[in-house]
Amino acid sequence: MLPITSILVPTDFSVHSEKALNYAKEWAKQWSATIHLIHIIEPVIFPVDWGYTPVDLSDVEKEYSGAAEQELKKTTESLHAEGFSVIPQIIHGGRSSDEINQYAKDHDISLICLATNGRGGVEHLLLGSTTERVIRKAPCPVLVIRPD
Repeated sequence: MLPITSILVPTDFSVHSEKALNYAKEWAKQWSATIHLIHIIEPVIFPVDWGYTPVDLSDVEKEYSGAAEQELKKTTESLHAEGFSVIPQIIHGGRSSDEINQYAKDHDISLICLATNGRGGVEHLLLGSTTERVIRKAPCPVLVIRPD
């Protein structure tokens, strides 16, 4: 087995992501690995015409970005207090799966540890799965944490 020196944990700050982070922490302890904690903000698509008065959603996007930065900072500080080496990053980009895989490739990540929300049926068919897309194109092993 190759040594694990860096673990990428994409987070949406959900309970599922927290569970994945807990697994990553155990692996990081075992291997003295750095945790790369990332949150991806996908672009908000503003409809041109809803047939109503135009709505400016740019403030909503700014508020969301600010809230994400606060959550990431809080989680990073907690991990540092526990003695972990952490590299936090907010990525404003495209599709989450593409950004996760690109980050893993660019930063020579040893392991991606991410949660799946367990969507099924029509919802899965329509929305697809970020986890599945990460697994298909990941440049390294992927540890998938299922919901309880």
